[in-house]
Amino acid sequence: MEQPRLKAQIMDEQAMARALTRIAHEIIERNEGASNLALVGIVRRGAALAPLLADEIAKIEGTRPPVGTLDVSFYRDDVRRKIAPVEFATDIPFDVDARDIVLVDDVLYTGRTIRAALDALIDLGRPRTVQLAVMVDRGHRELPIRADYVGKNVPSSREEDVRVSIAPYDSTTSVEIWDTVAEKNQGGAN
Repeated sequence: MEQPRLKAQIMDEQAMARALTRIAHEIIERNEGASNLALVGIVRRGAALAPLLADEIAKIEGTRPPVGTLDVSFYRDDVRRKIAPVEFATDIPFDVDARDIVLVDDVLYTGRTIRAALDALIDLGRPRTVQLAVMVDRGHRELPIRADYVGKNVPSSREEDVRVSIAPYDSTTSVEIWDTVAEKNQGGAN
């Protein structure tokens, strides 16, 4: 079986850091400060990006918004297709009621993960607003969902995989495009 092939690195660690700084400024401007903000990272890589974004907001405002993590495994509309979805911990150490919540994720693609995140978040309370920050928006939406804050728009084909690498899950920090056609063609009739 042919392995996926790296096509391009579109963001390195410095570019991602600059994008987080810009997003932090945009969040603060839109919300007129950080006093009512809380960030919720979608497990996995969104949960790694959220604390970094909170740190950037703290550098600008002097106040670090609280950060939580949200597991959407059992809220996904494809959960029935998976034999046993991997379950991670949701950890929201603050009340979501009446807060301005910024959901944080790595890649916005079809919108289905964000739909699941909205369902999971609403089960925890009633935020004043819910906004979405993503490192990459790659298009191909299947649901009417858009990001409020985007690190980089990356037009891509469905045969490509846009991957955000970040600690603690990866040894590098970058955004890359991988060709997955060879991988899919080898799969046969599965």
